[in-house]
Amino acid sequence: MTAWAAVSVHADAERLAAELVAEAPQAPFEVVWTHQGDSVRIEVREKPEEEEAEFGPPVDVASWGVTFTPSLRTRWARLDLPDGEIQPPDEWVAEASRGPGWLGFLADASELLAGTLNPDMVPAIIAQVVVPRLASWCAVYTAEHAAGPLRLAYLWHADETQLDGLRERLADAQMPSEDGPVVLHIDGWQSLAFPLTARGRRLGVMCLGRHDRFPEESMQLAEDLSRRAALAMDNARLYAQQAAANRALQRSLLPPDEPTTPGLDFHVIYEPAGETNEVGGDFYDLFPAGEGAWRFAIGDVCGTGPEAAAVTGLARHTLRLLAREGYGVAAVVGRLNHAILEEGERARFLTLLHGEITRVDDGLAVTLVSAGHPEALRLRPNGAVDVVGSPQSLLGVFPEAEFRAESAHLGPGDVLLGVTDGVTERRSGTRLLDDDGGLARLLAECVDLSARAVAERIRRAVQDFSPEPMADDLAILVLRTP
Repeated sequence: MTAWAAVSVHADAERLAAELVAEAPQAPFEVVWTHQGDSVRIEVREKPEEEEAEFGPPVDVASWGVTFTPSLRTRWARLDLPDGEIQPPDEWVAEASRGPGWLGFLADASELLAGTLNPDMVPAIIAQVVVPRLASWCAVYTAEHAAGPLRLAYLWHADETQLDGLRERLADAQMPSEDGPVVLHIDGWQSLAFPLTARGRRLGVMCLGRHDRFPEESMQLAEDLSRRAALAMDNARLYAQQAAANRALQRSLLPPDEPTTPGLDFHVIYEPAGETNEVGGDFYDLFPAGEGAWRFAIGDVCGTGPEAAAVTGLARHTLRLLAREGYGVAAVVGRLNHAILEEGERARFLTLLHGEITRVDDGLAVTLVSAGHPEALRLRPNGAVDVVGSPQSLLGVFPEAEFRAESAHLGPGDVLLGVTDGVTERRSGTRLLDDDGGLARLLAECVDLSARAVAERIRRAVQDFSPEPMADDLAILVLRTP
């Protein structure tokens, strides 16, 4: 150490060095003064008379060393886990003491679970909410019914590379049937199983695993979350069952197949409104009524749901049955009116366009009744559009109503269009699509188009008329003479 480096603190440095030497044991030592720019470091290096055995771990380790404090010398070594698994930090330890953090967590979890009505998505949301906040991994088992076997619906791990190995370990795990948290025996993990029970029905099991012990706070939180998850799963299942029943009922109310209609080009579009595809009140039908003749119908029952479906089914089957018995178009409509009225309080009024088409030498002869239904329109090859049939009483309201059939002719290239009010009453602000003959103008643009192309043109026009989603069912029936 140079003199100029220590001249200002020389006296203090000597006193400090003397104190350090006085505390040294009766053993050889050396004093080292080191100039470190803006400071002076003074070391008293002890040299024990008997050298201690050099410390070194007996197995391969990632790192090791020796650390000292004024009263403690610590020898340490770090081993890597054989599977290389990454343990996520236990965030709940810090937040559990604060309380409100977990209230927010439960609120967010409840919002996520309530945000889906797809029963296949609920297990995935459960697992991804739990990991890594409460556990390193989560497995959700579900059952089709209370007594049914459990199957692994979703598995999630904080380290995705560990999923396959964990799935193998869980393959032999026995899921408990008891109520309340149950300890599972899975190698290398502290594991708990929580039943998913809602409205008295057992829907599945939520299994959690972590390397260390589950604290009491996290167990209570997981149990609360399992109850919320079970309720969300039950709601999603009930919704899916109702949607499936609606779809099955809707299919039963539509024609089973398309008839073969030589000499007639036809196309039908049917779209129930609403995200859930609830059973609508609109319906259509086209079926043979003898050699070279067909009956067609397009109708709209007031309302939606099972009550409307009951009237829809009654109407479609009555039309077919009476046509096979040889009743004319007007007679069929009159008898259907009485059948609906006989339903009493369950009755719903119905608008209906029903007719018969017969092949003739110069085209098609049409006989029809328009019972409170939007006007049927005829398109000529020259682009002219006119109304076919006059409005008559709707069905299910007046028992004394009488109906008469009206005749029309479809020459080569003529088109007959029938729609429900989901088309004519499509709304954009205060305007309706059929205001000032809007539907007739659309049809006039469909000259020389096939029946399918006409129907698709009308459907696109309805969708483009307003940015709002459809609020009513839509049915379009197009009949065209080749």
